Order: sequence, then C-alpha cells, then structure tokens
Amino acid sequence: MKVTHEFDLYGKHYALETGELAKQATGAVLVKAGDSTVLVTAVVSKERKDYDFFPLTVDFIERMYSVGRIPGGYLKREGRPSEKATLTARMIDRPLRPSFPEGFRNEVQIVAMPLVADQIDPVDTICVMAASAALTVGGVPFEGPLACVRIGRNKETGEFIVNPTYAQRKNSDLDLELGGSSTYISMLEAGADEISEDDMLAAMAFGQEAIAAFCEQEKIFFKKVQDANGPFPEHDYELDGPIPEVHDRVFAHYDEMSAALRDVDKASRLEKVEALKDSITAEFTEDEQEEWSRAIPVELKGLEKHAMRRMVVETGERVDGRTATEVRPLMIKPDYLPRVHGSGLFQRGQTQVLSVCTLGMLNEWQRLDTIEPVEGKRYIHHYNFPPYCTGETGRIGSPKRREIGHGNLAERALKPVIPSAEEFPYTIRVVSDVMESNGSSSMASACGSTLALMDAGVPIKRPVSGVAMGLIQEEGKTVVLTDIQGLEDFLGDMDFKVTGTTKGITAMQMDNKATGLTPEILRKALMRAHEGRMFILDAMTDAIPAPREHLKPSAPQIISLHIPTDKIHDVIGSGGKVIRSIQEDTGATVDVEEDGTVLISGLNGAGEAAAERVEQIVKVPEVGEEYTGRVVGIQPFGAFVELLPGKDGLLHISRVAKGRVGKVEDVLNIGDEVKVKVIDVDEHGKISLDRLDKPGTLHQARSGQSYDHREHEGHERCRHTRHPGDNGHRTPEGRIHGHQPRRHHEA
Repeated sequence: MKVTHEFDLYGKHYALETGELAKQATGAVLVKAGDSTVLVTAVVSKERKDYDFFPLTVDFIERMYSVGRIPGGYLKREGRPSEKATLTARMIDRPLRPSFPEGFRNEVQIVAMPLVADQIDPVDTICVMAASAALTVGGVPFEGPLACVRIGRNKETGEFIVNPTYAQRKNSDLDLELGGSSTYISMLEAGADEISEDDMLAAMAFGQEAIAAFCEQEKIFFKKVQDANGPFPEHDYELDGPIPEVHDRVFAHYDEMSAALRDVDKASRLEKVEALKDSITAEFTEDEQEEWSRAIPVELKGLEKHAMRRMVVETGERVDGRTATEVRPLMIKPDYLPRVHGSGLFQRGQTQVLSVCTLGMLNEWQRLDTIEPVEGKRYIHHYNFPPYCTGETGRIGSPKRREIGHGNLAERALKPVIPSAEEFPYTIRVVSDVMESNGSSSMASACGSTLALMDAGVPIKRPVSGVAMGLIQEEGKTVVLTDIQGLEDFLGDMDFKVTGTTKGITAMQMDNKATGLTPEILRKALMRAHEGRMFILDAMTDAIPAPREHLKPSAPQIISLHIPTDKIHDVIGSGGKVIRSIQEDTGATVDVEEDGTVLISGLNGAGEAAAERVEQIVKVPEVGEEYTGRVVGIQPFGAFVELLPGKDGLLHISRVAKGRVGKVEDVLNIGDEVKVKVIDVDEHGKISLDRLDKPGTLHQARSGQSYDHREHEGHERCRHTRHPGDNGHRTPEGRIHGHQPRRHHEA
C-alpha cells in the first residue's frame, strides 16, 4: 500500500513516500524537497559474497528530463556520470557504509535517480534520508535512521540556513554538508569563504541538530508504513563473525606485529608486515586455510590495526616515530618545470605531488551538462592518482571516484582565493599529479596548487595550505593525530582534512568511524589542524612569498577591453571579416562578448597589436586630433580620408591645397597619404578635416607664390589607380592608354 509522510522543517516542505514505485527492489522510497523529486532504491543480494570487505555500491543517475532538457552530444542520451553525479554518489555512500554491521557480506546497491529537479531545491542531500528509509522499509540491518543536511550562512545576517536553495547559496559564505545519525556525524564536506574555526564548529553543531530533526521525521514515516503494511520484512542475513580459535592463534603474534610496524619507510614497513602475515597464515594447515578463508585475512587485519592503535595510545609514538602533533618533513619547490605557465612540487614525508597551472582564454571555461543550474566554471582542478605512486601496476583510464572527490576538495580549497574574471580575465586549470603517496595526497595537492598558481602569477588573495587530521580511540583513550599517513587513515577512526589561509577555513572533508566524536574532540582537531596548516604555510611562503608580478613568457597575455555595444558589429565585421583579419594579421585570438567585453590573447606582443587594432576601430576622433590618413574616396566637393579603420572624414575641396582648386584630382588621388586635423564632429558623427601639409597651386605659382610642381604631379607618377572618368589604365609614366597626357589649364 502506498504510504506518504509530508512535513515541514526549517521553512521548507518535504515528503517521503513508498509502496508505488519500484516494488521489486528490497526497498524503495520517493523523497521530495519542494518539487524536486528523487527515487532511491536499495537492493541486497540474497547470497553472501566471499569477500573480506563490505560490498556496497552507490550510483546517482542523472536524468536530463528532470530539468526539461535533452542531453548534449551526438547520441542524445545520458552517458558516463558527471562529476557532480559522482560526488553525490560519494556523499550518499560515506554515511551509509560505516552503519552496516561488522561482517555483513551481502552485496548492497543503492541507486538514486532524480525524476524532477526544480532548479530551486538541490536534490543531493535529501538522497541520504531516502536511502536510509529505503534500507529500513526493506528490512536491511544497519544503524539508522540517517540523514544529511546542507548548512549555509547568510553573508549579511550571519544566520545559518538548513538546505538553502540555489538562490540562497549564492549569498552564503559557507557550504557545509553533514551526514550522520541523530547522535553523531559520520560524513562532512565543506567549502567556505575563509571562516573561523569557531564559526565552523557552530555550524557543525547546528547541522547535528538539523540531522536529528530529519531522523525524527523518518521514524514517524516508518511507523506510518508499519501501521499500513505491517512489520518490516525480516531476512536471514548471515554475518561473518569472529572465530575464537583463529583470533587467538593470530593475536599470539602481537609483539612481532608491533615490531614490524615500527619503520619510517612505507615500502619497508609493508614488506615486513606482509612477510609476517604470510608466516602466520602458513601456520594454518591447508584445510584450515580453506575452511577459514575469510576469517584469517580479517583477523590479520585486526592484528595490524590493534597493534598500531595500541602503540599510539600507550606510548604516544606513531609507526614512523613522530609525536601526535608533528608534521612530516617538507620539501617545497615552486617553478619546478620550464616553459609551463606555473608549477610547484610539494612533498610531505613520502607523499609527493606535482601541480601545474595552465592559463587560457575565458571562452575556454568548462561547460557543464548536468541537472544543476550551473553553466560551468573558469577555475578547474584535476587530481590524478596513477598506480606507480604507490609502487603498483594498474589500469590508467578515466578518473575514479576517489580522484574526482579529491580533485573537488582541492578545487574548493582554492576557489575562495581565486581572483574574479574582471580582476584576472583567464580560465585557470591546475592539474595535480601524485608522484608518491603515503596519505594526505589531497592536502598535498591543495598546497602544490597554491605554489603553481603563485608561480604562474595568478593574483590569489592569500596562499592556502592543508593538513589531514586523524583520531585513535582505543581502550578508553583518545588521541588526535596531525598529518596522518596512509596506515593511520586506513586503521584509524577518522580522516579529517582541513584547508585554509591565515584568515580562515576554505574547505573541509571528514569521514568518521567513531560514534563518540564529541564537540570537544572536534574543537581539538580543528585547533590542531590550524597549527599544522600555519606550520606548512610558513614553509610555503618562505619558498615563494607572493604571486609573481608578471606572467611567464610562455603564458598567453590576455587583454580585456570594453567597447560600446553598438560598435560590436564594427569589430566583428560582415561575416566576421574584420575580426578574422585582426587575428590573421597579428596572430592573436580575439573574443567579443555580448556586453561589449573584448578579450584578446596572444604571445610576444600579438595581444597588444590586436588591442590597438580594436581600439582604432571603436575610437571616435575628437576635435583637435591630428592623423596621417589615406584617401579612400573622391567627390567633386572633396576627398574622404580614412583616419582609423572604418572611420572616414571629409576633407573639403577648399582645404586640400592653398588657394583655389578646380578639381580635387588636381591635388589628390585615391591611395594618397595626407596629414589632416579634425576641425569638427557634428551630432551625427560626421567628421570635417583640414589638411596640415597643404601644397601650393599652379595659379599661386604664376602669382609669385611658392609652388612645388613635384608635389603636384608626384601624385600622378608611379600609380596604377584608376580615376573617375578614366577609360584606360594609367602607365607608370602617368599616361593613360588611349588618351593624351593630362594637361594643366590656367585658371
């Protein structure tokens, strides 16, 4: 039976519905926020998989019909997920994954499919609540209910907003997504405009309260479903539980594991740990290894985890010998590569990232074909994690979800300090290639990107650094770790990444496995992160104190001009003739926007040459200005002189020479260069000129005035220009074939 629960929270209307769509799924729930509607299904395999991990898959399927658009491209159908779809799938996955019971090995697939995206209310955060509800109504064992909220903050009032609309997000200096239960936060993503640690903690506390409110509404929904349809179905899911005999035999090697873990070098430590695991496995007979094929690897992992965690809480020492607050050794090298527009190498311990910045025209911005009301972006960050960075082989192809997620985090980290298009009219792309990895490579990419941007001369507001914090809760003790490495992330309770400037936080990301994450622990982690960030930032600014004042010679010079909109056609020309001519003659790229903005890009002075051509086209000559122009037309009443491309003025016959002139052609011919001065510009833009280098006339010469015969007849020589009324072609000697030489008549 169809069951619907509608409710209002924090000024917005929501609905949960089940029983009508996708009834063959284990569980299916329709969730609405305003008119935005998403169907979320959960399917659990009937058989248990032979894995030593929990096989959970989450997919977010964008349907362009949800926004009334037809997909771009030749096929006109949805293809690979967009980056936003991938990030949304990760957002759903991360709070759900730690909520399943230990030893659950049945395959679970969550599919979220927006049916309506109203372009007012985002569809991403509500999917976690719907996934939680779908699992619950399907009778799947997990620790629910769960929910996710987005917290914004009004820039003017400082008021926190739960699940802000797209319009509200534009006026927010915080974009914080929190996922978890009514009592703890298990997932966090944030982008912020350099806000303080105290403000971030306040937002997180507010978000926890909002999550609890949504979880309460889920409980009401569950009761309505049970009242209408009876108890939720029960399934016999077998869990992989500990086998005491295996546990005891493996954990008998605790001291050996502790000794193997104490090695600063990652490769050496892995080799020792794997050799120990192989030797422990060899102690079991072949029949035992076959019987306990899943239990033995699980217990070996548990031994490694217990030994590492106990070492930290009992001795305060980490596997590489550092204290809890110590940052690994740093190596920072800006300007690492020649010829590229900007580069930086950042290394922390055995994590090394090379970031390279490339500058381009604004029309090279990335266009996005998604259900989000966003056209694209001009600052782009890409993160690559090739297999060689961990000493492994593997397939290199399309970026994986982890690479997209880490790239997005680094992009959010730098976005608040990127100059506007008006300040710096470039599209900016930074690529971070991980050369070595032993944890916190996303934070290294944020630091490397800062170096590359500054080396490229991008005038960022302030440099950004980042650090990853960890948490160990063992035997009733809690230790917060600064700058965690891979093992501490894998076997610890928290991975909490924080980036920011000297002014405040710009981005955060957290995955938490511990249910006892108190506000005090979060505060301690944020304050320790601030100390770590400042330590790293000091080292970075020692290497490059500020963005370089000038772009590299290899970078395109982009000049931004603004012309009147009624001059756009003059610059483009009929069929693009004028703008093509400018580009062909100068080698620059010219782009004209509808508002009159002209962006010019070129190397080695090409940009300046093209900009001068554009300025000449749109310039309106003013009274008193002098030009050397070319005669482009002759009429009985005077000559038209081209002052600038497309700008002519009239030189009246009375001003072409000293004294009386019978015909303009007696003094000027088409193609002659003449020095003129603007003497009048009327209300219609018509320009009147006076000649500065007026020659004398034959009449003046016979009256005793100076007369330069060469200047008079020189216009006739060495020309092939055809004059009005001529019926032949002029020879180099000044004759016209088929006619007598031109005679001068006395007045």
